[in-house]
Amino acid sequence: MTIKPAFTDKKFLLTLIFVTSLFAFWGIAISLGDVLNRHFQQVLHVSKAQSGLVQFSIFGAYFIMGIPAGLFMKRFGYKNGVLLGLTLFALGSFLFVPAANAQSFSFFRIALFVLGCGLSTLETVAHPFVASLGHQDTSDQRINFAQSFNALGTIIGPLIGSQFIFSGAAEADNVGLDKIKMLYIIIGAVIAITALLFAFVKVPPTTDPHGVITEGVNATDDAIPVNKKLFQHTHFVWAVIAQLFNVAAQAGTWAFFINYGHDKMGLTDSAASGYMVIFMVMMLAGRFIGTYLMRFIAPNRLLAAFALGNILMCLLVAQSLGWVSFAALFMINFFFSIMFPTIFSLGIKNLGSQTQQASSFISMAVVGGAIFPIIMGKVADHDVATAYYLPIICYAIIFLFAFKFYRVK
Repeated sequence: MTIKPAFTDKKFLLTLIFVTSLFAFWGIAISLGDVLNRHFQQVLHVSKAQSGLVQFSIFGAYFIMGIPAGLFMKRFGYKNGVLLGLTLFALGSFLFVPAANAQSFSFFRIALFVLGCGLSTLETVAHPFVASLGHQDTSDQRINFAQSFNALGTIIGPLIGSQFIFSGAAEADNVGLDKIKMLYIIIGAVIAITALLFAFVKVPPTTDPHGVITEGVNATDDAIPVNKKLFQHTHFVWAVIAQLFNVAAQAGTWAFFINYGHDKMGLTDSAASGYMVIFMVMMLAGRFIGTYLMRFIAPNRLLAAFALGNILMCLLVAQSLGWVSFAALFMINFFFSIMFPTIFSLGIKNLGSQTQQASSFISMAVVGGAIFPIIMGKVADHDVATAYYLPIICYAIIFLFAFKFYRVK
């Protein structure tokens, strides 16, 4: 009989729980950025295109920090990489205080950039970290499981925004900024405490399932012979391209969800933010359902099917068909659910000692989320529904990766 490899080993259980919780933290931060997008339009009086610079600041940090984070991880290990990410996350959160005091959109973007550097470091480290906590054959399941808690974080983010930020939307601008300041003081404190606790967690020696011993023992570069340079691995190159367009589509879709609810459905900002909670629940459901379906369906095939689903949903959203289009907008997040972790996992398959470097480049591809919301915002300034035609290009490229170019050669 063939024995299926375990999801993880008992010795890794505490580490897996802790690292998985990090996925929820950056989910909260990313989705709160989408709430801030709309809030800054109100309290700082910026246009939709200008508010897209919120996402530019966060995801632009991913591009800048991707390689340094990967080099830091390779030199100092996964645990220290996590601690660096949490430190930058907390620092960026605390910078919201002087930004709010100055009532400066530019200062807020600096705070968001520092915070984004922390998120980039955490994502660069956490994905291969989770992948290393067991057998390679179950790495897809572990990463998708961990990403399910990222989806949980994206639910909590807009829920906080709805109850904390938009509860008094008609109040004076300085009151709205004070709320942001207080919120990010709390977030910074929680992240700082988490970093302190993780510093005392003993991480067992782990062997990277992709072929390199990474934590607790001396690294070796010849665990799996790699005769190609990194960018000669076509499946990795296509994973970087697919991830760039994937995060571009995600960032644009999320950034203007509240605007769509307000402009097309006649909802208040608070009500639209409340619906965004349900929007994120759809992604959580998709993650758990997708992780289960991967027990029977190859990850690349499921990814291709979900990409086709989102092409159809974008077409429906762009038609402004009332609740039909609004329901399709919710389904975009359901189909989006498995895309980031699955592209990531497929992209780092069988790369041996090049795995950490590959992780850095795939994380850097998140820069797509820095650019796309600005483009969508320019279209959304005229009609927010029409802007949802643009992500179709992204999902077509993801389909090509999943259908053909995912193969390890």
